[in-house]
Amino acid sequence: MFDSKFLKAGAFALIGLGIAFANSANASTATADMSVSATVVASCSVSAGALAFGSYSGTAVTSSAALSVTCTNDAPYTIALGAGSGTDATTSARLLTNASDSSSTLSYGLYQDSSYATSWGDTTGTDTLAGTGTGAAQAITVYGKIAADQLTASTGSYSDTVVVTVNY
Repeated sequence: MFDSKFLKAGAFALIGLGIAFANSANASTATADMSVSATVVASCSVSAGALAFGSYSGTAVTSSAALSVTCTNDAPYTIALGAGSGTDATTSARLLTNASDSSSTLSYGLYQDSSYATSWGDTTGTDTLAGTGTGAAQAITVYGKIAADQLTASTGSYSDTVVVTVNY
């Protein structure tokens, strides 16, 4: 009644399944936990735009410049502005120097506020600006003012370079 070919084929199929199940029944696994960690350290960068006063004719001149500070989220920082490169300049009395006559200078100040009341210097806790990083660029404005009545200054082009430092 049964064809021997089908019987043999069925027997081989069952043997094959048995071998397959026997092999998977003998397979084992082992597991372990792998620890993964990282430490976020404080990091900051700063860029500074130019502060251009324009023409000076004896009346007070004001201007402003933008700083961009990017610090790691929650990282506390302070921004310090140096005295500048003028001979005998200080953070409270910065000097623009005439390009063709280094003995001719214009006094100017840098401030943290638009009312020119809070001088900006480089003594932490005294005249620096404190902030906290957000992980994104933060725009900070520097306000500058050349005082009136500096009429002994020679005509010409004046400049200074101020170092901006972010301590974190």
